Amino acid sequence: MKPTVRRIDWTTVVSRTLLFSLLWWALTDGMAGSWWVGAPAVAGTVAISITLLPSSGLIWRKVISFIPFFLWHSLKGGVDVAWRAFHPRMPINPALVEYTLRLRPGMPRVIMVNTVSLLPGTLSADLVGEVLKVHVLDSLGHFPAELKALEQRVGCMFRDTTDDFPRR
Repeated sequence: MKPTVRRIDWTTVVSRTLLFSLLWWALTDGMAGSWWVGAPAVAGTVAISITLLPSSGLIWRKVISFIPFFLWHSLKGGVDVAWRAFHPRMPINPALVEYTLRLRPGMPRVIMVNTVSLLPGTLSADLVGEVLKVHVLDSLGHFPAELKALEQRVGCMFRDTTDDFPRR
């Protein structure tokens, strides 16, 4: 039996090398002398990351456009949570909301589930098959629409998404 040879995705190698190099530079406060250790560490980290997590098909311009979306929703959610915490009657109506995911299994779902947990007022509680259970502070809110918008943004960050998501 012949071993399977994986094709190297050079854009993934270059982008991860840049990312890990930037991380090394930040951790060492830009000390030039640290690259004697940093260059082999970055090369090893890139090799290990490519082996353990092959190319995810991310579209980097979509990732960059996702950042303001995420920050805005985090700020908006944080203000809402703070308002509820300091309100005299603390108006909360917690519930578990079920949301059926359309994202393919793997990295897109991982990012979706973790992003939901990072937004204030929501917490990914369980994922069984295609159904994500989300704990929300206010079940009367617009969570289905917000989860759908988030899922579309996450889906657009990947090259190979389901046909339900627009490809731009």
